[in-house]
Amino acid sequence: MLILGIETSCDDTGIAIYDTNNGLIINKIINQAKSHAYHGGIVPEIASKLHLKYIQPSIKTVLKNSKILVSKIGGIAYTAGPGLERSLAIGATFASSLAYSLNIPSVGVHHLEGHLLTPMFEKKKPNFPFLGLIISGAHTQLILANKIGKYKILGNCMDDALGEAFDKTAKLLGINYPGGKKLSILAQYGNSKRFFFPRPMIKKPGINFSFSGLKTYVKNIVSSYSKIDHQTRFDIARAFEDAILDTIEIKCCRALNLTQCKNLVISGGVSANNSIRKRLHKIMKIRRGRLFYAKKSLCTDNAAMIAYVGSIRLKKNASKKILIKPKWCLETLSEP
Repeated sequence: MLILGIETSCDDTGIAIYDTNNGLIINKIINQAKSHAYHGGIVPEIASKLHLKYIQPSIKTVLKNSKILVSKIGGIAYTAGPGLERSLAIGATFASSLAYSLNIPSVGVHHLEGHLLTPMFEKKKPNFPFLGLIISGAHTQLILANKIGKYKILGNCMDDALGEAFDKTAKLLGINYPGGKKLSILAQYGNSKRFFFPRPMIKKPGINFSFSGLKTYVKNIVSSYSKIDHQTRFDIARAFEDAILDTIEIKCCRALNLTQCKNLVISGGVSANNSIRKRLHKIMKIRRGRLFYAKKSLCTDNAAMIAYVGSIRLKKNASKKILIKPKWCLETLSEP
């Protein structure tokens, strides 16, 4: 069966086609970063308007480029939540309407389940149970995945998600939005011994995260300089990323000890960070476990992961109702 996937949870319009027999056929993402850069962050009203503008022509392009007739699509999966309500509404309404007109089933997919299962696109797939670390612009969670549809949230972020912390810190260093990826590049040229930033919440028990205090610490350091030269900017970026790496390592080790999992999955936009991948790979090698992640093109929000989860859930979860859950908790999902 061919599944059309539609992703509009935030500011990226994603369209994909997944074949249950042959895997991913095509995956297209239209990024809105330039439209939001002027405002220094995502503006929900702008995001929803651009989804409305791009969704139909994007589907036409995907069908044309893959040489697939719309009549051959057997089902449609769309992101139902969590995410920005207006953005979710655009994708959900369009997907449900298209499915109705084609007389095929549609299903609303949990955005984070999509992220969690992206390594399933790779040749080497994780076995259940596994520990999942979702790190993106809106989410930072440690999750025990016992099987598809059976998830337990072990740790959550109390304030800014990791991706948001990266972008806000980059902005403090004069890097235009979205600057998280550029900050990580600058960190490679930094002196790791010049600054030492706090590792948030590592002295407290538990596996929750907090990054707002770290961001404030960076702000105070930056404000202490009348003018920051390039090397100081590199050094601050390095100290920030080192603090993040240590924090993630400590929290992941606590969760691994708690669950006794041998497999660790990292997903979400920030999982494309090379430094994070190297650090966690080293940790899992020491623990005689394995680290799994998707190719970088599937780390950020995309419709391929939505189509894949949709292929699993369409049989039992298909519905003619339009499903929108902006604050949908992963633990409320059921097995397909």
